Formats: sequence, structure tokens, C-alpha cells
Amino acid sequence: MVDRHHTRLTVLISGNGSNLQALIDATRDGRLPNTSIVRVISDKKAAYGVERAKQAGIPTHYHGFPPYKERFPDLARQAQRVEFDKDLAKLVLDDKPDMVVCAGYMLILTPPLLDALAAASVPIINLHPALPGEYNGTHAIDRAHADWRAGKTTRTGVMVHYVIQEVDMGTPILTREIPFVSGEDDKLEDFEDKLHKVEWGAIVEGTRLAIEQLWRQREQK
Repeated sequence: MVDRHHTRLTVLISGNGSNLQALIDATRDGRLPNTSIVRVISDKKAAYGVERAKQAGIPTHYHGFPPYKERFPDLARQAQRVEFDKDLAKLVLDDKPDMVVCAGYMLILTPPLLDALAAASVPIINLHPALPGEYNGTHAIDRAHADWRAGKTTRTGVMVHYVIQEVDMGTPILTREIPFVSGEDDKLEDFEDKLHKVEWGAIVEGTRLAIEQLWRQREQK
């Protein structure tokens, strides 16, 4: 990575924040050099990832969808999401980040957000617990594990990819294949634990690669 560049990250979360913690640790131990997390935004008030960010001295913000259902009761859900993501885009861009990382963010990003960040040349990357083109969307780990138990697959994996409007279909930045092991992975909970440990390394490495690509593109311009 080019040392003279400092990269500002905004991280979107929804839950425990173990992948966020991996990013926080990597900004401190040199795996993500010259990189800082400028804000953590959660769509869940009680997400423990918010506490992780506070403990690390990182500004946080709750931006949840329920208030938008109350503010716009006469709008359809899709229209409510448009208003939600318009405000999310403003919130993100006010911090002038170089990149947005979705680290366990469970809401699908919609055009008002994607278009605003694209116009500002701020890429968005996402960690997804499956390989490209497999198990897109929610419950990816559960579905892959069920297919393995049914004899339909022998492996799954994780990927970090650029975010586009089609869910989990953006260009992969990094993939990690994870084979199922009979006896070791019979219980879904045990396999989830194994996969999450792979995620922690993948999100750091994928973010590093995306940062390097970002600065190469900027230098070329």
C-alpha cells in the first residue's frame, strides 16, 4: 500500500460487530496501514458493534428504519426506504470517507444511496458468507450447510465484493473457499464459528485490496 495516502472508512453494521472488531484491530496493528474508521453506523440500536466502536473511540450513529415508517406512514415500504437511504447517503458523505465497508449490515442498499456514493466516487464493499453466485441474500450459511447435509455440495466460503444494486452480485475482490468436514461441521453452530473466523481475516484482506485499488485508480486520474 502506498504510505502517503490516508484512507477514511465508514463501516455499516447491524449486529455483534466481530467483523468490525477485525477492522479496528487491523487499523491498529498495521494490517490496514494509514487507515482510520471515521464512523460506525448501525441500523440497530442494540447492536453490540456500536459498543465496540465506542470502546475504540470511534464516532457512532444509529440510523434505523423504524422511525421512517412512523414519519412516512402513507408511503409504501419501498418509498420509505428511499427516504431512509437518502438520509443515510447524506450521513455517510458528510464524513467525507474514501470507502464504505458493510460488515454484517443486513439491509439491502438501494439506488438513492448507491447512486449518491457513486457520484462522489466512494466505493462500497461488502462481506458475504458465500462464494460468488452462490447463496445470495440472507441465511447463506444455513442454506449451504443444509445443502451439504443433503449431499448437494462439499464446500462453501466467504467473499468480499463491490456492492451493486443486484444483491451480492458485485465484482469479487477476494474469495475464501471453506470445505465441509464430516464430524467437525455436523452442527450448524460449530460450522458458523469456523466460517466467522475465516471472515475476520477475509474482511481485512479484502478491505486492504480494495484500498490499494482505490488509490491506484485515483493516481491514474
